[in-house]
Amino acid sequence: MYISIFLVLVVVVLDQLTKFLVLKNFHLYESIVIIPNFLNLTYLTNKGAAFGFLAGVTAAWRHYFFLILASVALVLLCFAWFRMRKDHRFYGPALAMIAGGAIGNVIDRVRFGAVVDFLDFHVAGHHWPVFNVADSAITVGVALFLLANILEERQKKLKQEE
Repeated sequence: MYISIFLVLVVVVLDQLTKFLVLKNFHLYESIVIIPNFLNLTYLTNKGAAFGFLAGVTAAWRHYFFLILASVALVLLCFAWFRMRKDHRFYGPALAMIAGGAIGNVIDRVRFGAVVDFLDFHVAGHHWPVFNVADSAITVGVALFLLANILEERQKKLKQEE
């Protein structure tokens, strides 16, 4: 339990620290090259969800929608964590990373009305949508959760065959 809480805190602190540094050192839309033709730091804000989903909706409605959605998601993540953490060793860290990322982005929505993004990866002129540490934690957490699910199902299948 303590490891999961620690992981949530690490994700939130790293996310907020990196966003603080971007806000302190960049102007909106400013970009610097870190690795030519691969990685820029570009300060953007995202009022919507992933890939700007719902960014064009009325500000007040969108703001409360995302806060309610994130709150419900965090409650569900807590229930899932209590129920699943013992089923496979990857479930606890996976759900903690997802929760930490969600909390990091909720903090932005409450403080700024939008999420601060800055990691801008691109290859051969093709840019991945700009994202942040919280988004990365959510993505890694979901991948780890899916891996745990696959491994758990495989383990159940092997037990049934015995």
